[in-house]
Formats: sequence, C-alpha cells, structure tokens
Amino acid sequence: MRKLNNKAPYNAKSGFHYICYNMINVFLLLGSNLGNRELFLQQAIELISAEVAVPVTVSSVYETQSWGKTDEPDYLNQVLMLQTTLTAQQVLKKVLAIELKMGRRREVKWGARTIDIDILFYGDKVIHESNLVVPHPELYKRSFTLIPLAEIAPQLVHPVFGKNILELKAQLKDNLIVKKYTFE
Repeated sequence: MRKLNNKAPYNAKSGFHYICYNMINVFLLLGSNLGNRELFLQQAIELISAEVAVPVTVSSVYETQSWGKTDEPDYLNQVLMLQTTLTAQQVLKKVLAIELKMGRRREVKWGARTIDIDILFYGDKVIHESNLVVPHPELYKRSFTLIPLAEIAPQLVHPVFGKNILELKAQLKDNLIVKKYTFE
C-alpha cells in the first residue's frame, strides 16, 4: 500500500490514506434460468460483495436463449468486474460456496440452475489447474458472455488470443438471441 491523497481509502488506525496496488481485476459472469431470475442475480451480487469484493463495474442484465442444452428456460446474464487481493483459487472457492448457498445443483451438464457464477478473467493470468481454467475456455464462443463483457470492458485484451473483447465479439459465430433485459 502506498500513501495517497484524501480520495484514497482511509486507514483510521494510522491516519493515512492508502491505495492497494496488488489488487487484481476479476471478471465474473452470472447466469440464472430457474425461479426468480432477477432476484437470484441480485442476491448473487450481494453475496459476492460480502464474500469476495464489491463490484467496481456491473453490466446491464441480458436475456439469452439457453446455450448447450437448448430446451432449457432462457437465462438472465450479467458480468461484474471486481478488484480483489484474493487468489484465483480463493475466488473460485467463494463463488462455488455462493452457488451452493443459493441452491445450485450440478446434476445435468448445461442444466437449468438458480445461479451460475463463472470466472471469466483473473487479471491477465492464464491458469490451467484441475479445477480452474482462466480465461474461461468458452468465453470467446459465447455471445451471452461477450456482449455484456464488451459493455463494461471493450478494450480488455484476452491474454491467450491477444485480441480485445470488441474484436472477439466481432468474430462471434454464435447466433443465440441476446437482448437487454427490461425489468418490470
């Protein structure tokens, strides 16, 4: 941490303002296609704020046809950008716990779910571990991921492909209908 001006976070104990330079930008994709989808997205954001970090930027909510298993109900999707000092494994552990707390059951691949939370990016890191692959291996193929991501981070560069999100979006072959969701 480094001392900064009065717009930086304040440490009451020391009386100084600090900013933390070891924060990592993490992008998460939220999805829900069961029950009260709007409420589940809202609850997920509240739990992520409490357990991981308060989102710095949040995309609009998008309604999307189901991907993978097309006979499922439509999804609501949203992308969040957080800044955290947690490791990628710590973020994964926390989002999996949030999914479980919110009733997520992993019974059918691409099956309907109350909430799905995917780690899209963890800074510019490329991670290949048995339980975590970052950047998300399918994100460049999915309009329901790239459209909200392009809304909040159009110039973010994919560390594997070396292209920004707008460039990846322009190359999409995915023809799913993705539209901004209107809350009633």
